[in-house]
Amino acid sequence: MSREYAKAVGARLRAIRIQQGLSLQGVEQKSRGRWKTAAVGSYERGDRMISVHQLSELAGFYGVPVSALLPSEDQLPPRERRPRTVLNLEKLSEAPPDSSALVRRWVAQIQRQRDDYAGHVLSIRDGDVRALALLHDTTPQEFAERLRNWGVLETSFPEESEEPPE
Repeated sequence: MSREYAKAVGARLRAIRIQQGLSLQGVEQKSRGRWKTAAVGSYERGDRMISVHQLSELAGFYGVPVSALLPSEDQLPPRERRPRTVLNLEKLSEAPPDSSALVRRWVAQIQRQRDDYAGHVLSIRDGDVRALALLHDTTPQEFAERLRNWGVLETSFPEESEEPPE
């Protein structure tokens, strides 16, 4: 959960608490110490991340659905549009077999996991590039350059409705 999202959840938590006429101390008293003043306050400020389990329990305490504690789209900060890392699988099949074998095996495994064998491209995470670079005993930047030289690496920007990569 991003800091901005934590703050948006915190604003919802505070709004529900205030709607119920409770102070932070009132929450601690009404919950018989289950919800400490400091913890609830830090959730509300977004200083502390709240787990899904705790959010569910707090929703139960307030007597509201969990969805009431989640911010609406218009309450969220704008998403950062980071480029997506995309591998061109047709170009990968043309890459030098001796140096691309590990990448090909890795891609085949991802395709099996995703049950996607017809794809011409494969979106990957930044961490995937780092892991592949480590396996190739190189830096992520040098590995990305190798993929570019093979014509395999493509970069695109996600559509507005897409989640940014991890």
